[in-house]
Amino acid sequence: MVEHDALSATRDAYDDVALAYAEQFRDTLRDRPLDRAILGVFAEAVRASGEGRVADLGCGPGHITAHLDGLGLAAFGVDASPAMIELARQAYPGLSFDVGSMAVLDIADGVLGGVLSRWSIIHTAPQELPAILAEFHRVLAPGGHLLIGFSASEGPSRPTQVYDHTVAPAYRWSPDHLAAMLRTAGLAEVARLVRQPEPTDRRQFQEVQLLARKG
Repeated sequence: MVEHDALSATRDAYDDVALAYAEQFRDTLRDRPLDRAILGVFAEAVRASGEGRVADLGCGPGHITAHLDGLGLAAFGVDASPAMIELARQAYPGLSFDVGSMAVLDIADGVLGGVLSRWSIIHTAPQELPAILAEFHRVLAPGGHLLIGFSASEGPSRPTQVYDHTVAPAYRWSPDHLAAMLRTAGLAEVARLVRQPEPTDRRQFQEVQLLARKG
């Protein structure tokens, strides 16, 4: 009941800020060349695996899903927030977006060439994350790739760390700890991008993106 209440509260919070969120992040990649680069690497890895469909999990208003589509991937979006999904459908009517939970994806086993989880795990409690990663593994085809982004904790001695997100309570993760969790889930790290905070960033956290492959 507590876990369900937390999910509902997070979903409702994103419903409330959906319009403002979409406006704030619509052009988020424009000034982030490193993010564009790692998404490009992810797209190449997916194409090389021979499986084209990609799920953008926690897609929000759909701008990153559309970017993946522009990179030649058959991308679709899933988000727990109905308001976000409605905005995504309005903005990108040629793409597919559905309301859903990362914990129980309505996707068959082993059918995806890629899964993108771009800061979508930050509201997941540490004890719930292994099941989420197992679900990512389940839907990926052998050789498929996961790109997962998150905010880093302050060091390996602090595998997780709570911080005050503007929408809902959130977690930062030790990159090495999360990479180990991926290995346990059957996803081997291929590459790692660590972005240091800019002086103007509101939060002085490292941003980490891990590219992993299902064996």
